[in-house]
Amino acid sequence: MKFFIDTADVAEIADLASSGLVDGVTTNPSLIAKSGRNFLEAGREICALVPGPVSAEVTAVHLDGMLAEGRKLAKLAPNVCVKLPLTWDGLKACRALADEGTLVNVTLCFQAGQALLAAKAGATFISPFVGRLDDIGQEGMQLISDIVEIYRNYPATLRTEVLVASARGVNHVIEAARLGAHVVTVPPKVLRDLALHPMTDKGLAAFLKDWEATGQRIL
Repeated sequence: MKFFIDTADVAEIADLASSGLVDGVTTNPSLIAKSGRNFLEAGREICALVPGPVSAEVTAVHLDGMLAEGRKLAKLAPNVCVKLPLTWDGLKACRALADEGTLVNVTLCFQAGQALLAAKAGATFISPFVGRLDDIGQEGMQLISDIVEIYRNYPATLRTEVLVASARGVNHVIEAARLGAHVVTVPPKVLRDLALHPMTDKGLAAFLKDWEATGQRIL
């Protein structure tokens, strides 16, 4: 499974990227607004920090605007992945940009039929929002299971990767991996939380105590 970081905080991305565990980044207008940065400037910096795809979202809602913005964003760096909403115009823009060789992330997916259309339109990634479905009493991870199953039925024609979005915690990440999703995008805190367990801390403390008692040093 690939880990993408869902943030526009350049310092956070740089810190996590240095671990070698980050495969890409996703951003959106809300995250850019939160960062207070210039959208295009921040996008270039982020693309230089990670080798994998960096999703940059259009703000236009009609086809011509989406295409114009998407083409401009695609010129920021070779690893830009243009992020489009799952609307009819978004699907048309996806097809056009994909045919031009641009990576495309189709976002705001909430049902399997939408994911099927995005794959047919040539999306590189589909982003189902599991946390938001959980918020309204539906099972977000069931959607992941459904999409993975559908895509696996047509490996020769549906090559879109399932990018689990709106993941709220470690359990979402683990379940997404168990179901066979290709990518999960998470806030920095969730990625760091994957490394945490109280028994790990307890065991390390015991080891260090025993080592200190020997009076030895490695360096």
